[in-house]
Amino acid sequence: MEDYHKPDQQTVQALRNIANRLRINSIKATTAAGSGHPTSCCSVAEIMSVLYFHTMKYRPEDPRNFNSDRFILSKGHAAPALYSMWVETGFLKENELLSLCQVDSALEGHPNPKQQIVDVATGSLGQGLGVACGMAYTGKYFDKSSYRVYCLLGDGEMSEGAVWEAMSFASYYQLDNLVAIMDINRLGQNDPAPLQHHVEKYQKRCEAFGWQAIIVDGHSVEELCKALSQPRHQPTAIIAKTIKGKGIPAAEDKLGWHAKTLPKDMAEMVTKDLQSRIMNSSKHLYPPAPVEDSPPVSLRNIRMPSAPTYKTGEKIATRKAYGMALAKLGRYNERVIALDGDTNNLTYSEIFKNEHPNRFVECYIAQQNMVSVAVGCAARERNVVFASTLASFFTRAYDQLRMAAISDSNINLCGSHCGLSTGEEGPSLMGLEDVAMFRALPTATIFSPCDGVSTEKAVELAASTKGVCYIRTSRQDCSIIYNSNEDFHVGQAKVVYQSKEDQVTIVAAGVTLHEALAAAEHLKKERIAVRVIDPFTIKPLDVKTITDHTRATRGRILTVEDHYYEGGLGEAVSSAMVNESGFNLHRLAVSHVPRSGKPHELLKLYGIDRDSITQAVRKMLSSSTNAK
Repeated sequence: MEDYHKPDQQTVQALRNIANRLRINSIKATTAAGSGHPTSCCSVAEIMSVLYFHTMKYRPEDPRNFNSDRFILSKGHAAPALYSMWVETGFLKENELLSLCQVDSALEGHPNPKQQIVDVATGSLGQGLGVACGMAYTGKYFDKSSYRVYCLLGDGEMSEGAVWEAMSFASYYQLDNLVAIMDINRLGQNDPAPLQHHVEKYQKRCEAFGWQAIIVDGHSVEELCKALSQPRHQPTAIIAKTIKGKGIPAAEDKLGWHAKTLPKDMAEMVTKDLQSRIMNSSKHLYPPAPVEDSPPVSLRNIRMPSAPTYKTGEKIATRKAYGMALAKLGRYNERVIALDGDTNNLTYSEIFKNEHPNRFVECYIAQQNMVSVAVGCAARERNVVFASTLASFFTRAYDQLRMAAISDSNINLCGSHCGLSTGEEGPSLMGLEDVAMFRALPTATIFSPCDGVSTEKAVELAASTKGVCYIRTSRQDCSIIYNSNEDFHVGQAKVVYQSKEDQVTIVAAGVTLHEALAAAEHLKKERIAVRVIDPFTIKPLDVKTITDHTRATRGRILTVEDHYYEGGLGEAVSSAMVNESGFNLHRLAVSHVPRSGKPHELLKLYGIDRDSITQAVRKMLSSSTNAK
């Protein structure tokens, strides 16, 4: 092979020694912890050794250096194997391994970005390759740099559809800087993996997805070195045939050992045997240094260049305002990128696409992979990432969203066509669970803008807010209610309608805010004064503003939302007021699975329109009068 330099015998032996030390350290760490997957670590020992001390270019003293090659351990349960490599580099101390899984240890049971050596959390199988795609796309098209991305997968997770979404994405975008190493050790948790050791079937599948696929003996240092040194013109899959539990005689290629640690006496016997296989070698291996050709990136001060230009009273759908705001933000910030799932003419991310085509990534109808790619693009603070699709479609990517939160990832998501606004399309496309979903994520911020001005401000704030940000947008046009110079903050509600005689506080967001304002005007004619609050962010909720104004209206509060009762705005307000005495909370929301119809008809049918709000206020006041 033209640029392949076969490693000398001393190098080969040194790599074998590193592999066996990995086995020893993984066994010691998991036995000490009483938890872990030593057999899964042992099958990847040579793969890890060759990657970290022959193939990958990185700075061991600076694990997140932006010029370095990236590594994703998709089979996260082999975490001790990863930690052992960083012991070899000197970044971790050997005795730190013995603290594995302890409550005060940085070394958790699965990789977590709390450790500098980890970019994203893994462990929920099938997601690592999608994240690696995002990193590789960033390297090739945004950074235009020489770093490569390596992802180690287990054969069990090859049953996950998300893996094949990522395979398709990588070949479509010709990510020749991406290498997937598949640990084909035959055995899963309870049973053998479907294809067992039929590595030629894996090869055919990978080739069918447009990958270069190379079969190797996963325990042969020489074969791994050669395969990983091959020139690449497309994404590469190294299909490594391995033995689960390699080096542990009682467990080699045997069922019943997954996620089981070795008893202390067995661990000592096995480590003694492995130690005897480590041959003296005068050669010390060091990772090759990376090429320093990645541009420095600063994601600070991502701001809009000017205030919104909308005029009060004009109409625009918040989904369109999102697309316009994103394009505007991208105009002055070249690291702002947009992803979409073949819905850019619905979410209006097409406005960004048309203006900044080189920073738009079409992920097609593969929403799970889109979220994973977004996480990869955001890793190491390389990009400010916005990803959009219909609100209802994020439900299928919930595990990816959950892992993004665990990864402490900074990604911004926009769900359009929320609530009943899809109208005639029917319930399958109605996002009526999205707020509940995102409220359950510890790192999430939920924006629910009601007009073009607040939508533009939400986009700007999301760009600089840490964690998972979610912006909820609607299909139909809504009137602009805010002045262009209105100041917005995360967690700060707006009182949009009030008087000194207000008797009820109404909290409503998005489309239902406009219904609440219309109801307020109608009630005013009946000499019933109400106060209307726009929460702007549902999480965090501005509890103080809502509570203070509810007190001013004698404890009467009504929430109205274009969402199911469970987990939405009403429950957020209920939770905030659970310890308040003298409050009378009523809620309006969608109570059951809706049907097709025009949006205004559906708002009425499911009791969240202006007439329903008017009726609910009258009922609240009537009840309190009767109580007196």
